[in-house]
Order: sequence, then C-alpha cells, then structure tokens
Amino acid sequence: MEPLASRIRPKNLDEFVGQKHLIGPGKPLRIAIENKELFSFILWGPPGSGKTTLARIYAHSVEADFHELSAVSASKEDIKKILPTGTLQFNKPIVLFIDEIHRFNKAQQDFLLPYVERGTITFIGATTENPSFEVISPLLSRCRVFVLEELHEQDMENIILRASKKLSLKISRESLDWLVAVAGGDARQALSILETTKNLYKTATLTHLKEAVQSRHIRYDKKGEEHYNVVSAFIKSMRASQSDAALYYLARMIEVGEDPLFIARRMVIFASEDIGLAQPTALVVANAVFRAVETVGYPEATINLAHGVAYLSKAEKNRNVYNALRSAQEDVKKYGALPVPLLVRNPITKLMKNLNYGKGYDKYTKEDLLPKKLQGRVYLKNASAQTQPISNQTKKERT
Repeated sequence: MEPLASRIRPKNLDEFVGQKHLIGPGKPLRIAIENKELFSFILWGPPGSGKTTLARIYAHSVEADFHELSAVSASKEDIKKILPTGTLQFNKPIVLFIDEIHRFNKAQQDFLLPYVERGTITFIGATTENPSFEVISPLLSRCRVFVLEELHEQDMENIILRASKKLSLKISRESLDWLVAVAGGDARQALSILETTKNLYKTATLTHLKEAVQSRHIRYDKKGEEHYNVVSAFIKSMRASQSDAALYYLARMIEVGEDPLFIARRMVIFASEDIGLAQPTALVVANAVFRAVETVGYPEATINLAHGVAYLSKAEKNRNVYNALRSAQEDVKKYGALPVPLLVRNPITKLMKNLNYGKGYDKYTKEDLLPKKLQGRVYLKNASAQTQPISNQTKKERT
C-alpha cells in the first residue's frame, strides 16, 4: 500500500501546510506558482518540511513534464533519458526534480549545467544541507534558493489531525502533544509513526505511540550543517556565561554520539580563547577534562564533560590574549620577517659579537624589543586581565 505521507500529500497550495514566508499571499514562491514562471531553484530545509510536495505543486502549476530522481541512486544516464534528443521537441516544459542534490558529486552537478543554462530543463533541487557548501558555485548561481523552516507546532498538529481523520483514528490531546514533540518538525516522521501505530495497535494511545517509535531520532549530521549549528551554539553559550544553554547543547551532542574528545578539544581551545588571563586555571581544568574523557570514555565521561562545561561557562571571560595574538599575526602577514633588534640577538660567534649582537642586553630592560618598524605597538591590552561584565543573573548563579 502507498505510504500515508504520499496518500495525503497536498496537491495545491490551498492544501499545503506551513512555509507561509514562501507561499503566503504575496510571497515569492506563491507568486511564481500562480504566474507560472519557469526558473530553476533549490529548496533547502529540514526533513519533512515539504520540499518534494512544493516541487510537485510547482511542476503541476506550470503544466510541466515532471521527472523526479534521487541523488542517492541516480546517475548521468538517468538524466540523459529525460532530455530531448535530436530534433524531437516537447510541447511541455521539462521539470527535473532531484532530491538530496547534495549527494551528487561535482562531475554529476557539472553535467546538469549546460541544460539548466540553456533552459532545456527547469531544475529543482532539494537538500537538507547548506547549498553554499554542497552545491557547486556555477549551478548555485543559476538557481534561486528558497529556505524552508522546520514546521511549527500548530502546522504539525494540523497535519497529524488530517492524517488521523484519513486513518479513522482517534487521537487524544496528550497523544497529539507527544507526537508533535517527538517528530521535531518532521511531518513525514509524524505520519510514519501514526501509520505504524494504526497498523500495529489499531488505536493511537500514548503507550501505543511510544511502542511504535521505540527510539527517537534526533537530527544531527556529524559532517553537515546541523553539526556546525549545535557546536556553534555550544561555544557561544559558554562565552555568554549561560551554563544552562551550554549544557543543553552538550546533551544534544552526547545523545547523537558525538566524539567526546571532539567536545573536550573545543573546551580546551575555549579556555584560552575566551577565558584566558581572567582565570588561567580554566586551561588546567579543560585539559583535565580532556584527559578524563580520554581515559574514561562514554558513558561516564559525560559527567566529566558536564563538569567542565559548567566551570567554563561560569568563569570570568577575557579575550585579550586571543586578540593580541591575532593582531600580531596580522603584522607578520603585513610586514613579513622584520629585522630582529641587535639587542636581543644571540651572539653565538665572535663575528656576531663584533657586530654588536646582544650588546647592552639587560634581561629586565625597559627598552622596546619589537622590530624597529613596530616599536610602540601594543598587542596585549591591559595585561592585568580586564574581564567582561557579568550579568546579575550570572552572579546569582555563582552564589
């Protein structure tokens, strides 16, 4: 039997749920569909947000010959079969939809270029990954990019209730709330759980829904954008001294099996980059956490990670050393290898002594030891470690 998600798939914009920023009145994709505008575009968004459905609605609106391929299994030969050959002309425009376009390699994406550029085909790509990184620049420049959002809770409720009616399945408020939460904005996942529950148990009680799920999938690709989003939020939460947020993002990484040493390495870097002179022992703690994780491993090492995250979040912050290093590096790039002052050169040989290497050197000298061109330059601002202000909320946390 055809999956539930396919059976209740919207056939027009009036039936479509969510993505109001794209298909609401006066919004770009709605205008394109209503005006039957032919152009290539990429739909970028999380799983189950409506990418395939929108592609089909668009193709239907422009009365196109619609072809759907998955980049997971498709090849150049599959694309060639779709293209017009010789003098054969098609009365309808050709719309080629490629799901998971980020899985096409460079050569496969290059192959599409001339057909997209000449308008032989109207190309629609769908991806869960940032197209800036996963789609080659020439192809990306020939496409508009529409960003889809994770479906809102109300949208998810509407979709689940519509599906429940289709299945003649009653669902309680408690079960509905749980299913919305567990699906995490992924309509396809919610419908799959609902359909499995119906097939197995005939009713949609909370217990039956949980039994049908068994384990919850949390979206997190260790090489994809979600990975970088979570890591970025983790670091920025510690930087803002928001220990609760930092622990939440730590938990996200732990639950999907992120390498604990990767997390610990980020903490070691953070200790010097963001805390630095304000609390030098932070580096000692971060290194101790790294060593503990290396020795203990999962699952017990999660406690060590949490301990370290809480400590680093609550520590005073000072980026003076980090900023000083970056400023010095900029001068090295700008001026190259400037001559080292004679005063601090090492007089290893007699000739060097005769050339005044090290002459008059005093280990506690007040003389500027920078190269002549840079003398007077100050990289490390206020070496006494001026720290960032701490909010009243954070102060209360520490007391």
